[in-house]
This record gives sequence, C-alpha cells and structure tokens, in this order.
Amino acid sequence: MSLFLDAWRHSPTHHKVWALAAPMILSNISVPLVALVDSTVVGHLPHAHQLGAVAVGSTLYMLLLGVLGFLRMGTTGFAAQAAGRADGGALRQVLLQGLGLALGLAMLLGVLAVPFSGLALKLMNPSAELDSLTREFFHLRLLGLPAALANYALVGWFLGTQNARAPLAILLGTNLANIALALWFVLGLDWGVAGAARAAVIAEWSGALIGLALTRGALRRYPGHIDWPALQRWRNWRPLLAVNRDIFIRSLALQLVFFLLTVQGTRMGDATVAANALLLNGLLVTAYALDGLAHAVEALCGHAIGARDRLTLRRSLLVAGGWSLLASLGFALFFAVAGGLFIDMQSDIAAVREVAHTYLPYLALLPMIAVWSYLLDGLFIGATRAREMRDAMLVAVVLSLPLGWGLQFLGNHGLWLAFLAFMAIRGISLGALAWRLQRRDAWFAAR
Repeated sequence: MSLFLDAWRHSPTHHKVWALAAPMILSNISVPLVALVDSTVVGHLPHAHQLGAVAVGSTLYMLLLGVLGFLRMGTTGFAAQAAGRADGGALRQVLLQGLGLALGLAMLLGVLAVPFSGLALKLMNPSAELDSLTREFFHLRLLGLPAALANYALVGWFLGTQNARAPLAILLGTNLANIALALWFVLGLDWGVAGAARAAVIAEWSGALIGLALTRGALRRYPGHIDWPALQRWRNWRPLLAVNRDIFIRSLALQLVFFLLTVQGTRMGDATVAANALLLNGLLVTAYALDGLAHAVEALCGHAIGARDRLTLRRSLLVAGGWSLLASLGFALFFAVAGGLFIDMQSDIAAVREVAHTYLPYLALLPMIAVWSYLLDGLFIGATRAREMRDAMLVAVVLSLPLGWGLQFLGNHGLWLAFLAFMAIRGISLGALAWRLQRRDAWFAAR
C-alpha cells in the first residue's frame, strides 16, 4: 500500500499518464462508436436480419483484424524501447518492418478471407436472408483490409514514441469519416447494409493516408538513418517476428472466444445475436476507453525499460492502475443505471430490445472484471514479453471453454456467464505472471 501511495502522490507521473491516455481514450472511443453508429443506423431499418448481418459481418471482419493486432502491439513495444534509447535508426527500422508486414499479411488474408467467411457462416447456420446480407457486407469490407492493417502499424509506432496526437488524428479521422459516411450512405442514399460497408472502407483508407503524412514530422524528433542492409538480414527481423508470433497466438485465442460467442448467439435466433451485438458494443466502448490507459502503460513502461528506470516503471503502472480502477467503476455504474437507454438508442426493434434488456446485468459486471487484463496487457506489450501474454490467454481459454460447454443448458445466460469467467481468469493469469517477474526482478533481464 505504501508503494501505491508514494506513486499516487507523484504528480509528474499523473501528468505523463494522462498526456498519453487522454488523446488515446478520445481516439479509442471513436472506434466502438463506429460499430455503435452502424448498429444504430441499420438497427432502425425494418428487419432484424439487417442488423444481424452488420453484427455478424463486423464480427468476421474484426476477427481478421483482431488476430493481427500484433501489428500494433509488437510495434509499440519495440518503438518505445528504441525511443528510450534515443535510437532514431532503430525507430525507422521498426516503422518499415511494421508497414511491410501489414502489406504482406493483407495480401495473404485477402486470398483466405472469402473461403473463411463461407466456412464460418456454415457453422453459424443463419437464416437465408442473414446469410446473404452478411456475405455482401463482409466482402465489401475486405477492400479496406490493407489500410486497416497499415493503421495498426502506424498507431503502434506513434504510440511507442509517446506521440498520442498522431494516433488521435488517425483514429478520429478514420472513425468520424465512417460515421458521417454511414449516415449518408445508409439513410441518405438508402444503400442499406452495403452502404455501411462502403463507408468503413473509404474511412480506413483515409486514416492510412493521414498516418503516412504524419510520420515525416514525427521522425524529425529522432535523428537517424535507415540501415538498409540490416533490413535484409534475418536476425534483425527475428525479435519482431517472435513477439508478433506470440501476440498472434494470443489474439487468435481471444478472437476465437468472441467468434464462439457470436456463433452460439446466432444459433439462438436473429433477435439473440442482434441483442448480444448491442451488449458487446457496450463492452467495446468500455474496453477501448480503458485501453487508453493501457496504451499509456505500454509507452511509459516500454520507455522506462529501454532506459532501465525501475522507479518510473513502477510509478507508471501503479498510477495508471489506480485510474483504470476508477474508470471501470464509472462504466459499471453507467450500465447499471442507464443501460436500458443505451440499448434503446441502438435499436427500435422490440424483440431485440427485450432480449438485450434481459442480459444487461452481465454488461454492468464486465468493466470491473475485465479492467485488469487490459492494464496488464499494456505492461507486457511495453516490455515486449509476448510469451507471457500468450500463456495467460491460453490458460483462460482452456479453462473457460469447458465451462461454456457445461452451461449450454442455461442458453444465453450460460454464454454470458462463461464469458465473464473467461475475462476473470485472463486477468488473474496475467497478474500471477507479472508478480512472478517482479519477484525475480526480470523486467530488465536480457532474453
């Protein structure tokens, strides 16, 4: 407790945390707001299967992006440590490697995504109307995949240099454009579900162009030159690829959980899958807001590790942890008091509203349970210790999947109980691994 109080009284750390967290919270909240606006716009169309198509199609697309989240996370950790060493050449290498991986993976996934979506929909066994609209939405969204992956690499790189304004410009530019275009295309031009997909694609490419334009100014802060021969040597790619491999496995396991949540909801009917999507929008708002503080942990802790500054590492983690706890309590209270209004704003379909209201208590519990995994992910990302993140995620999946199977007799209640258990186990596992590393004073150890 005395360690926490000493850190909490250190006002410069509060300033550093919020200088990074505030812009990232603003930009992060814009991400689920896009899903929220898409759900709200399409949710006021006459049929539940239209809202369901956006929900399922977005889930499939976000599954692809989610498993490639390592492009942001891995880039952040290496960029933060390079910035801590004031190594401008390494920063340029990390940026080029991130963008190169983004382009290569976009080309690979573009080939695999169409058969993947067909297999996924076959497993879900949706209605004919839902199946047709989902395929149309998903196939259109794939046109924005290269830009979306480039944005991951750019945001991660800027964040690693403790530049939160550039990610804010990228994400706000992308998501505000998406919101405006979705309203115009869906309601103004009456393009329906396809209009929501086209709006997202145009917005993703706009964000990538903004990010690329901002790199020039950011590099002036860190003088250096690109070592082109070094980029051709395997050993200079190995650390980044090793970290990205472990984060990929971790992200794949996480997206599998969300995918199974959608699959099981789809099997319970169009109204249930649509209602679960509205509730998950609430989780996304919470997660992306709290991730703003986790992003501050990534940048500050990674910088401290690069500079071998134990005191700053401890202060950054404890101060961000205190603010994360307060924020999670605020979100829990909001959903407990105003969750019904949150649901009703997204859809006026009576059947969907009725189902969503039934499961609101689970949404109110989620912020306080999930906050610890968000915060500790930030610590492990900044330390480029992806193996521990991977192991904690796999433990959570292995333990929670049998629980979900055993609770099937409770229907959607069982699904949400298993999801809560998954988030709790994930946070506990990360906490145990962090405590072990702290006891061994291993954050600065060479690996």
